[in-house]
Amino acid sequence: MAEALHTSATKKLPRYESLQPHYNLAERAGFETALEPLCMNERVGVIPYYSLASGFLTGKYRSEADAQNRARGTRVKDYLNDRGWRILKALDDVSARLGAKPAQVALAWLIARPSITAPIASATNLAQLEDLIAGARLKLDLEAIALLNAVSGSGVV
Repeated sequence: MAEALHTSATKKLPRYESLQPHYNLAERAGFETALEPLCMNERVGVIPYYSLASGFLTGKYRSEADAQNRARGTRVKDYLNDRGWRILKALDDVSARLGAKPAQVALAWLIARPSITAPIASATNLAQLEDLIAGARLKLDLEAIALLNAVSGSGVV
């Protein structure tokens, strides 16, 4: 990405204006390590996909049994571990304190990140769409952000 941006600048060619990484509370390191600083420095828009980790961050998958025979169940199995449960616990705690749902908190966390232009999340019914809209309106306080950063722990804040 850095090389492509440099080449575009030196040859006066159109450049990448947007990046679409796999990024959410459960998938942080891949983007935050090298791409996030580059995107912020170069003012490249960031529109992450799987913002709700294939539904894991909604809280509906808390065991392998929950994932069985579900369309996205195979994708969430990697999150069913101690780290994943810590993330869900933090989402539950923040949700309870703010009167929100875990999906709303997970989206609000992404939106609060200075590097994020807009998260991508899908809804399969009207209730889910309403949750996504509410998540876009939810403002997290510093305490909530700190807790979510700590438990999702890429080491980058």
